[in-house]
Amino acid sequence: MVEKDLADFVVEMMHKSDRIMAIEVAVGSKVVSVVSVYTPHIGLPDDIKKQFWEDLDLVIQDVPQAKKLFKEGDFNCHIGAEIDGYDTAHGGFRFGERNNGGVSILNFMVTYEMLVVTPVLRRRRTT
Repeated sequence: MVEKDLADFVVEMMHKSDRIMAIEVAVGSKVVSVVSVYTPHIGLPDDIKKQFWEDLDLVIQDVPQAKKLFKEGDFNCHIGAEIDGYDTAHGGFRFGERNNGGVSILNFMVTYEMLVVTPVLRRRRTT
């Protein structure tokens, strides 16, 4: 689950569900928390989505504020190109139209004072 080169630096691992895993990794003199997620896709029932967000909320709350937190994963959503009031969470480097999943992730990011970022190159807008 963790690249071999990093395995010796894992301090703790927590498997919350099939969709949520958290690890703490020693990086120099710091401990970094990484939460990896796979959000339920839009076609699944609302009770599954609700349970996912409740579980993720609990995992994030368990990370002490003094620790650095990185959350990564497949959020199965579109946050859209427009910032529309989410300027504290939306970096402006997106495309397309926001869907309900995008609203959920943006609301979550605002609540926890996080920013949506992408580790890949920006896509070009197509006409």
